[in-house]
This record gives sequence, C-alpha cells and structure tokens, in this order.
Amino acid sequence: MTPVTEVVAAVMLRGDPAAPEFLLAQRPPGKVYAGYWEFPGGKVEPGETLYAALLRELHEELGVTIDGAWPWVCCEFTYPHARVRLRFFRVRSWQGELAPIEHSALTWLQAGAAARVSPILPANGPILRALALPPVYALSNAEEYGVATELQRLARALANGLRLLQVRDKTLAPAQRRAFAQAVVTLAQAHDRAMVLINDDRELAHMVAAQGLHLSSKRLWEIEQRPDFERVAASCHNAADLARAAELGLDFVVLGPVLPTASHPGSTGIGWAEFSRLAAGSPLPVYALGGLQPEMLETACRSGGHGVALLRRWR
Repeated sequence: MTPVTEVVAAVMLRGDPAAPEFLLAQRPPGKVYAGYWEFPGGKVEPGETLYAALLRELHEELGVTIDGAWPWVCCEFTYPHARVRLRFFRVRSWQGELAPIEHSALTWLQAGAAARVSPILPANGPILRALALPPVYALSNAEEYGVATELQRLARALANGLRLLQVRDKTLAPAQRRAFAQAVVTLAQAHDRAMVLINDDRELAHMVAAQGLHLSSKRLWEIEQRPDFERVAASCHNAADLARAAELGLDFVVLGPVLPTASHPGSTGIGWAEFSRLAAGSPLPVYALGGLQPEMLETACRSGGHGVALLRRWR
C-alpha cells in the first residue's frame, strides 16, 4: 500500500464570520499540478507537530506568522503520484502582509464563488462545499414552545442572519408537522442562502421542497446510499457513526451530546476532550450538539468543530 504523506493546509479567513472570504493560492510552473488552485500548506516534516508544520509552511509560502489556528476537517486523497492525509486548519488572524512567495498568485473568494478560478486541486473540492456551511445549525423546538411561537422565533432568527435549520419535532401529529415544515420552508425562502433540512422524513422533505434531510443515527445505518438532496446531514454519537456518514458522502454531522442536556437525562455528555478527539479524524464538518449555549461557538471551533447545533438558545 502506498504510504500516506501527512499534509497541513490552512483555510485563511477574513470578513464576516458567518460568511467569510477564504484564500486560494495558485501552484507555480514546474510543480506537480502547476496552475491549479489550492489552500496553502505543505508536508509535515519528521518529528514536527501539525501546528509547527502549519506555522513553518505559511511563513515560507505566504510570508506571514499566524496568531493561532483551529483544527477543522481531515481528508485522505490519492493522487497518481502520492497518497496524502490533509489536515485542514482555519486561520483568522496573522502578522505580516500576505505574499505569493511560493505561488503564482493569490485570490480571495467567498463561499459559492470558487467557480471564478479553475482548475482547483482535486482534494480541495469538498472543502469548498463545506465552507458554505454557516457556524450555527438551529433545531426547531415547536414541541416545547408551540408551533406559532416557534415560527415567530424562526422569523426573528432568519432576519438576524440564521441560515441553516432543521425541522425536528418528530412527535407532532403528521398533518401538523407537515404544515409546520411547509411554513418553515416558506419563511426560509425569503432569506438568501437559508437552508432547511427535515429530520428523518424523506417524503416530507420532498413534499415541502426542503433543501435537505437530516438522518438520525439509527437511520444512518439503515440506508445504503446518500439520499438525493442538496444537503444531507446526520446525528452521530461515536467514531463508527462518523465513519458511516463519511462513507455515504454526507455533507456534515452533529456530534454529541457534548454536555449534560435535558433531552438526555442522566447523561454527562462526552465532554470537549472526547469531542475534539472524534472530530479530529472526520472528513466532514462536525457541529457540536448537546447542552450548548451560543457563546460556546469559539470553544467548539477550537475543539475541531465547524460550529454549534442549538435547540433552545439559537437566535
């Protein structure tokens, strides 16, 4: 088997945290895949930590010193000449002026605008899609608050920038859940880029023209292939669930419960250390779920999460 080369890559971000711009660099003439666009980074040297390698590579390639980095996703890819394990980090601040020291050019892009540059290094394609995901994933709670109150709460949150939400509420009567889901999709359609996923009901998702489907951990193991939706996510509780979601080619997952929560009485949660360990091996963006508050977003990101999934405190 071809040995795996460990590689670190930086997703340099600037601007609005909910919809940031990211940096791509063009490989220079004379290198493999010359002219292709990629995220800056490079090989991890023997005895070097991942963060030390990232510091060194970004100084050598871009002439900057980063102030810190958040671990993100980990992907393996086999090229004709090498098999690589890419460990991506998100970087939001640095010292110095960015310069294409080891590249032909640099460019800033917004999520969804990567088509402006071509070609893009094959291993980086899924990363561009993941970058379009916002940092907060809201789960509806009409069962507790009531349908009318929940729709009002959703309308306010969408007006304030919420862009990713799941219609959960599986204990509502079928007709009531259908009407609620349709109302949620109608609200979301008035806001650019807002995406609605329906929990575990493919027929309902198609019926109300939702953009996606969210699979329970049980349903994750029952299906044989990815459902046909723009976005598909799943609830995960362990490494096996995460691997199954990746195998099916899903878009993102929620992992938890991280902390004690009312929906899992008696459970202490997996804790941030275990969340970080599990997220570190995931090729999919991971949202932390369970007992969280909006102000814990940075903790989740520092622990390798893409963001937070919230049931009661999203806004």
